[in-house]
Amino acid sequence: MTRIRPFSLARTPLPLAYRRFACLLLLWIAGSFSPAMAGSHSTSKGEIRPAVLYHNYCSVCHGDKGDGRSRAQNSLNPPPFDFTKPAAAQQTRERMIDAVKNGRAGTAMTPWKIQLTQKEIEAVVDYVRNTFMPASANPDSSRGRIVYSKNCSVCHGEKGDGRSRAQNSLNPPPRDFTAPGASAVMTQQRMITSVTFGRPNTAMAGFKTQLSQEDISAVVDYVREGFMASTDGISGISNARRQAAPDEPKAATTAMAASAPKPATGHIHKHVGTKMSEPMPSGLKGNVAKGEAFYLDNCATCHGKTGDGRGPRAYFINPKPRDFLHPASRQMLNRVELFEMISEGKLGTDMPAWNKVLSPQEIANVSEFVFQRFIQPGAGNPKSANAAKQ
Repeated sequence: MTRIRPFSLARTPLPLAYRRFACLLLLWIAGSFSPAMAGSHSTSKGEIRPAVLYHNYCSVCHGDKGDGRSRAQNSLNPPPFDFTKPAAAQQTRERMIDAVKNGRAGTAMTPWKIQLTQKEIEAVVDYVRNTFMPASANPDSSRGRIVYSKNCSVCHGEKGDGRSRAQNSLNPPPRDFTAPGASAVMTQQRMITSVTFGRPNTAMAGFKTQLSQEDISAVVDYVREGFMASTDGISGISNARRQAAPDEPKAATTAMAASAPKPATGHIHKHVGTKMSEPMPSGLKGNVAKGEAFYLDNCATCHGKTGDGRGPRAYFINPKPRDFLHPASRQMLNRVELFEMISEGKLGTDMPAWNKVLSPQEIANVSEFVFQRFIQPGAGNPKSANAAKQ
């Protein structure tokens, strides 16, 4: 006698359309047999009962406790969202209302705008936020979230992963803050510099004239705590701590970058935020004349004679050569930074590691020339500019 195996959604891979149907079927079954479902989600006076709304429409997938642990969880891919996890605190109210109203593409989250009114959608979202979602550990998170939503999400996406409507129009694409190792490459001070002055050869514009320093600090902390902490275990430093100890972020971010594993994507800006008067490493003194001769023979074809990144070869290079005249470059590139960048090069670009063919002194020469001619013109160290020929 043939034994018939019972059908199981958990064991049977189904297309997305069937998974959605199965989720709705489970919801209908629950509504047919659960006494709680038979009750109205409004009182006799017309007052909305958000707890009943959640139970009737959401708990079948997201679970009674909002943690995604429901009978339907094994049949859904991706699984139902867990509102109790720390990263959930970064979900904006507006985004959640949109998700309930219009659904989420690529998931079993269907639109409820036909079944629920706008007030009911807002009520159930507020219930989820107040009942299941954790409060942010950063008291300045609300300010950072607002700044991010208004200025950053259009490119970097609401989840900080670079998946936005603008992503296909930008080259290079927007930064994915959720990528593993992101905090090792992007120290807090570097991010503040990037938001303030922008990033050369990208669509990242500077916000120095649009945002206050407090807003910039808040949005950087929000990104680090909301998007980067979940993958790297690195949390930002609150604005209150920054004001109390101005020197602490620099030391803290340097320590974080030093302790984090070095990624395979190239140079880490370890010296961002240090004084621009910091001397060349190892006591080296760059010779500007020799550095200029080398730059014009080897670097100008990409970076341009004026250092603007528009050399003859720049048209064919992607990503584009660095623009030394960009405000961000002039804030980030001191002598030590230039020396390391020229020495190590950058993977994934046409910038080679010159330490394979040049001596440290030769690298110091071209670093000094770039610093004095482009980064801080007229502000170079006379001793370095007139150093004896080596």
